[in-house]
Amino acid sequence: MKVNEANWDRIARVVIGVALIGVGLAVVGGTGGIVLAVVGLIPLVTGAVGTCPLYSVFGVSTCKNPNAA
Repeated sequence: MKVNEANWDRIARVVIGVALIGVGLAVVGGTGGIVLAVVGLIPLVTGAVGTCPLYSVFGVSTCKNPNAA
């Protein structure tokens, strides 16, 4: 899979993902909290991997050098 996220994009996704998981499990709780935590996994995983499937579908890339891993 080709990297299509810049470092700032990856960092933002990881921070947002961790925040959503934390808020979902620690603050909201219950079913809503679990749903929020699962939704938080999406930006966390895409930030960690460096590839966003939706970016690929729409031909978007925030990475200046997509060949750098």
